[in-house]
Amino acid sequence: MTRKNYAAAVALIAMLAGVPVRAGTTTTTMTVGTTLVSGCSVSAGPLAFGSYTPGAGAIEGSTTITLRCSNGALYAVGLNVGSTAGASYGTRLLANGASTLQYNLYTSSARTTVWGDGSGSTQVVSGHSLGFTTPITLTVFGQVLDSSANQLTAPGNYSDTILVVLSY
Repeated sequence: MTRKNYAAAVALIAMLAGVPVRAGTTTTTMTVGTTLVSGCSVSAGPLAFGSYTPGAGAIEGSTTITLRCSNGALYAVGLNVGSTAGASYGTRLLANGASTLQYNLYTSSARTTVWGDGSGSTQVVSGHSLGFTTPITLTVFGQVLDSSANQLTAPGNYSDTILVVLSY
């Protein structure tokens, strides 16, 4: 059997056996891609002041806000006035029913700049991210004032809820 006849016989056996016979190859390319969108996540721990004794001086506390953002994302973190009726950035209020205690939240341990939404004399905290694998931790500094209004408030458990607003 000649070489030509042998190749024809193998091709015929492959066809009869249901095995496809390859006559050649060809190639192409495909494009693969995605769009990386800017994104952020934020979480905040509770701020517990502990016990306040009227007339014994202001009490202070702190907590942290942690955020993760896309690499290079510019962010700004603001805090609202809280959920207690009558609160303002000048004086936030902790509530126990209709009774309230005055307090505020600040951007530094000096407690001179109110952390707010950037309106009036309040400030937001801003910066840029190095990526999701590098969390950003911001400290919130709080103070319950030893004001005459607080000294006249009835004993009890007082609380408020602050909305943390992360813009990016």
